Amino acid sequence: MFKSVFTRYISAFMLLILISFMLLALIMSSVITNYAYEAKQELILHTAEITIHSINVYMNMLCCDFNTLMTDYNGYLKSTLQIQAEKSETVIFITDTTGKILVSGLPDGDTEYFRADVPESVMNDIIKGVDIYSFSTLGGVFEKKHLNSVYLMEKKNSSAQNAESEIAGAFFICSPSLAKTGITEQMTKTIIISMLWLFLIALIAIYFLSEKITSPIKEMSRAAKQFAQGKFDVRVPVKGEDEIAELAVAFNNMANSLERNEELRKNFLANVSHDLRTPMTSISGFIDGILNGYIPQEKQSYYLNIVQAEVKRLSRLVSSLLDISRMQAGERKFNKSAFDICELARQILISMEKKIDEKNLDVVFDCDSDKMTVFADPDAIHQVVYNLCDNAVKFSKPGGQLSLNIHEKDKKVFFSVKNTGIGIPPEDLPFVFDRFFKSDKSRGLDKTGVGLGLYIVKTILDSHGEEIWVKSEYGEYCEFVFTLSRVHESKAQNIN
Repeated sequence: MFKSVFTRYISAFMLLILISFMLLALIMSSVITNYAYEAKQELILHTAEITIHSINVYMNMLCCDFNTLMTDYNGYLKSTLQIQAEKSETVIFITDTTGKILVSGLPDGDTEYFRADVPESVMNDIIKGVDIYSFSTLGGVFEKKHLNSVYLMEKKNSSAQNAESEIAGAFFICSPSLAKTGITEQMTKTIIISMLWLFLIALIAIYFLSEKITSPIKEMSRAAKQFAQGKFDVRVPVKGEDEIAELAVAFNNMANSLERNEELRKNFLANVSHDLRTPMTSISGFIDGILNGYIPQEKQSYYLNIVQAEVKRLSRLVSSLLDISRMQAGERKFNKSAFDICELARQILISMEKKIDEKNLDVVFDCDSDKMTVFADPDAIHQVVYNLCDNAVKFSKPGGQLSLNIHEKDKKVFFSVKNTGIGIPPEDLPFVFDRFFKSDKSRGLDKTGVGLGLYIVKTILDSHGEEIWVKSEYGEYCEFVFTLSRVHESKAQNIN
């Protein structure tokens, strides 16, 4: 039942709201009860003062004591108590010191309201001042607990100056409920009903809110399952600009990356298969021709040279794959040292002289000084510069220009390799450093590469903590620029 995020989410919220409502109801009920309790106590006190004052007035006017008042004027006193009891909805009665009820006033005139007189033990406690009967049945006088207030009454006439003070009885005023008109129950009922409606509204609101939040996650889950089946064309709709929308955008970007990687993987397999099958077919055919005597003796050297070139081609492919594997596994270690990047660039240009002459390229070499020392792995940077220059020559148009520019700025050396030629289409620029990517998909110019050279270049420079980027205008030029850490000659000697 609680396996889905939606169910757990809505259950947690509803439980939290329910607990909050219960606590709120408990607090409000407690506040209302306390208020009713205090209001009732105040009413009882006020009623007691009025009633006791009336009794004292009777005693003063009639010049009688407590006992005479209870016997001779019982009817008048009962009427007074009855009126006050009905006004305050309380039970009022007067007892003697033994607890016998002498006169009473009931709000509904029920003569059988009392179950018994006040026990003498209770009276003794009250006379002694023990306050344990403020909320009780008074030892069995009532069937249910009442809120009780007791006042002791003196026997003497209050008008006598030197009369002896003696307890003659007790005045009781008792409330059967805390609320004067049932307001506590009514308010509690109103609060409960209101909270139930609020709970229902909150349930509906949270349901739709939870559905809105979890719906994109469900769609991502379905898309992920399709990814597992090899379907990478599924996308998640992006709604809004919140965190869920950002997650959906990131998910779609991941999907784009997976789809592209899958496409690159397929292209790589096709390219590698082609680059392996073609030279192996040529090697097998030429060797079979030599062994079977189909190729004359005088031409065997020519065809063996072709076989040697194809073997070197296979060796370069395998070497590139091994380089990538080692760099990804972190097994290739770079031994950094100080060396002259300008001299390294000159040597690479000299080694490529034949290729440059075949295309009749105009070479421009611009360096801030004859010698510029950098701190890096010389062999790895040689591989970087060679790959960039080889690509520049390969994709230059005949009679075009090849430019190498080496400049210093902010303790960094900026190495630029630029050629005039077909350039790179704008839609391909973000992917030129991806594995197995080939902008020349027709193999019109690049017949030997498998799209690993620039990826290796980027990986080497990343390992050095350096940057590389590309600028191109399709049909005009292409320029690759990378950075190296500059080391001045005075420090280079200490490093070496």
